[in-house]
Amino acid sequence: MEEGDSMSFDTFDEGINPGGMRSKNEIRILICYLIKSVKAPVSKELILESLQKDGLANYFEASACFDDLVKNRHITVNGNNKYTLTEDGMMIATQLEDSLAYTVKEKAFHCVMMLLEKEKTERENKVEIVKNERGYNVKCSITSEELTILSLEFYVPDYEQAKLVKKNFRKNPELLYKTTISVLSKQKDLLTDTLKDLEMLS
Repeated sequence: MEEGDSMSFDTFDEGINPGGMRSKNEIRILICYLIKSVKAPVSKELILESLQKDGLANYFEASACFDDLVKNRHITVNGNNKYTLTEDGMMIATQLEDSLAYTVKEKAFHCVMMLLEKEKTERENKVEIVKNERGYNVKCSITSEELTILSLEFYVPDYEQAKLVKKNFRKNPELLYKTTISVLSKQKDLLTDTLKDLEMLS
């Protein structure tokens, strides 16, 4: 990290909301802090998106700062294109995180966790839209590790409906699972509870 006034304004401020970061060193520290907080290898794209979510940093500045951390061996990449902190990077996160505003750290961490949850949901609940002669087939599946828990395929006449099915499935795959199981197993109590859940979403 650079010495001297580590928090001087030296970045572009386009796309940054009030309270966002206008110092390259601030951005580097926050990136290290986030990777440390996640406690697992994480993609560059996810970190950058988390900084964009609440306008905490300019995208291009954040990307350049991330690359600087890799170049200076504060961050290292594994075979899956996921990043972790080196010993030097961990020292930056541990010793300098208190120099960041609490609200900035809180917002960034919240965004990272939301994006990680989204990644997990999309990984475990897959949707494929396939065009056919009369419209589209939407293939929905719920998985856990290598086990397929539920797999369904729907026909819809146009792409807009296909996107709606995909969106609603991703929003609440558990509801589809409960509905299907309750109907196929004729569990009336479960179906009643499922219908109540559906009414709450309306």
